[in-house]
Amino acid sequence: MKKLIVGIALLAPTVMFAQEKKSPVGKPFTIQGTVTNQDNPATVYLRMRKAGENYIDSSVVKDGKFSFSGNLEEANMASLMLVRQGSEKVSMGRDMLALFIDKGNITVNTTDSISKATVKGSKANDDYQKLNDLLKDVNERASALQKEYRELSKNKDEEGMKKLEPQFDELDAEEKKIESDFFKKNTSSPISMFLLNQLAGYDLKPAEVTPLFKKLSKEAKHSPSGKEFAKRLESARKTAVGQTALEFSQADATGKDISLASFRGKYVLVDFWASWCGPCRAENPNVVKAYDKFKSKGFEILGVSLDDKKEKWLAAVDADKLTWTHVSDLKGWKNTVADLYGIRAIPQNVLIDPNGKIIAKNLRGEDLAAKLEEILK
Repeated sequence: MKKLIVGIALLAPTVMFAQEKKSPVGKPFTIQGTVTNQDNPATVYLRMRKAGENYIDSSVVKDGKFSFSGNLEEANMASLMLVRQGSEKVSMGRDMLALFIDKGNITVNTTDSISKATVKGSKANDDYQKLNDLLKDVNERASALQKEYRELSKNKDEEGMKKLEPQFDELDAEEKKIESDFFKKNTSSPISMFLLNQLAGYDLKPAEVTPLFKKLSKEAKHSPSGKEFAKRLESARKTAVGQTALEFSQADATGKDISLASFRGKYVLVDFWASWCGPCRAENPNVVKAYDKFKSKGFEILGVSLDDKKEKWLAAVDADKLTWTHVSDLKGWKNTVADLYGIRAIPQNVLIDPNGKIIAKNLRGEDLAAKLEEILK
């Protein structure tokens, strides 16, 4: 499925809370906020990624005011969430504002809902708002379509879901065109790296993305996210279709090291997943079906789990009847094989031929079965 569908399915580390991480590196920023019609006790939470770590801070609203301060190496995508006392379970995640914060002084003003706040003082957020204005129509249509898709999924109407896919493709193309045009006109913008990541997607294609990366300003290329993207681009080059698969070994549940090289001579699917990943678990029946059909024809699977709890990992293997070989270093998103292959979202997979060459990536559902049918006639 395309970006708009995938966007509601993929689980990546950037969307998960973690313990508070503070760093003195960079230039100072402040956020001064007001909530004029706030009578009940409330707290505003700030969350973002800083120096490769999830960062969370909080500020109690006093006399309708809240504030944050810290340091930034570059403009960061962040979110502010207003939680009223006694309503944490109800409002957690609902009254939220996505914004870009940058060095300097930023004001965030609203009457009651943080999601409707006005943000001033951040050039990065000004550019982000301009982009959102351009995307407003596409986003509204996408939201309606996603709602319809979720309802069909809830009712297990696979035929109806399939009929919607061309509409997702069309909206995805519209969104990408708008973002691409904005990027080309704003390569020096504080949000240029954000845009490039949006255009690249989770399945980065070096031939398409490298020319865009070269258009970035020198400052953007040398920013923390620019350096991270360059590393990601290099990983994508090394793991592109046609390349020889990068060798690795990792321990199975018994502690025995399993190497990719041990599968040489067979077609092997390296499948990145985790027990906690809903889309992965939803895809597992398709993988099981493909494995049962083609395992007698020289097809194997090597599951690489991004779990950090052994018992949950093995329970999922058993529950989903995943009878192939599994490995994990139980480091979660810091799994060394996932890092080697540049995995930033799951589920993802890599199909490797008997000679160790990558012949396909991210095959799901019918696409996996069709590819195996083609090569294992």
